[in-house]
Amino acid sequence: MFRFENDIFFYAFAALPIMLVIFIWYLYSVKRRLKKLGEYELVKLLVPDDSKSKKITKFIILMLAFSSLILAVCNLQTGSKTQEVKREGADIIVCLDVSNSMLAQDLSPNRLERAKFALEKMIDKLEGDRLGIIVFAGEAYVQLPITTDYSAAKLFLGSINTQMVPTQGTNIGAAIRKAMEGFSKDLEKNKTIVVITDGENHEPEAVEAAEEAGKAGILVNCIGVGSETGVPIPIMENGAVQGYRKDKDGNTVVTKLNREVLQEIAGKTDGIFVQATNADIGLNAILDK
Repeated sequence: MFRFENDIFFYAFAALPIMLVIFIWYLYSVKRRLKKLGEYELVKLLVPDDSKSKKITKFIILMLAFSSLILAVCNLQTGSKTQEVKREGADIIVCLDVSNSMLAQDLSPNRLERAKFALEKMIDKLEGDRLGIIVFAGEAYVQLPITTDYSAAKLFLGSINTQMVPTQGTNIGAAIRKAMEGFSKDLEKNKTIVVITDGENHEPEAVEAAEEAGKAGILVNCIGVGSETGVPIPIMENGAVQGYRKDKDGNTVVTKLNREVLQEIAGKTDGIFVQATNADIGLNAILDK
């Protein structure tokens, strides 16, 4: 985009034709005076310093300098157009699964840490939006009440681990209902719940809770973390894998992504389901939505 800050000075260009007329008249008057002294061609030989070409060259330089001065005063500007707009922030509550299955390492370094890393990056993109965090396994708890304090959000996010909820399981319905309680009563606000989970061991009321959210005008989006082929759940000690969880019969427990139930939950509110990968956990697509 181009513009001139002081375009009123463009009127000064009107002086250029006037200057040209004066210069032509000046050349004519000089020639006429020389003719009065004698034969014109002979007089020119007697005054070699009086060069017409030099005068024309000087005049052209003067015209260019004057034009450049006008353009400088007009001050040509380039750049993008800045337009002030009113931005309406959204209310976002993230429901983060902290069950033991989130320690599975089909995402690097594991499902939970990969989700936390992506959430931290998402927080950096928020502008005026309010954010809350719910942690859940067999039960759901408020980790961070809805707020615009993004520094506090990062602080609370960093402390999340699989030991926070004593009851194991993946009670998505409880998480959605707990999130619904955290929204303000402002009907003009855009409200969305982002459920990040592998979807395993879901309680049957998860879909019912999503329907309730939809009736309340709340969008429910789901991010599925994990593979559909399944991986074992590691037992961690001091940051190192000490073995893998086994059932009562001694068989290794394998955790799989329950894609179908998460798609059904998101579909109840016209939300979207995204399957996370190491390259993209899917939060950008949900923010666009």
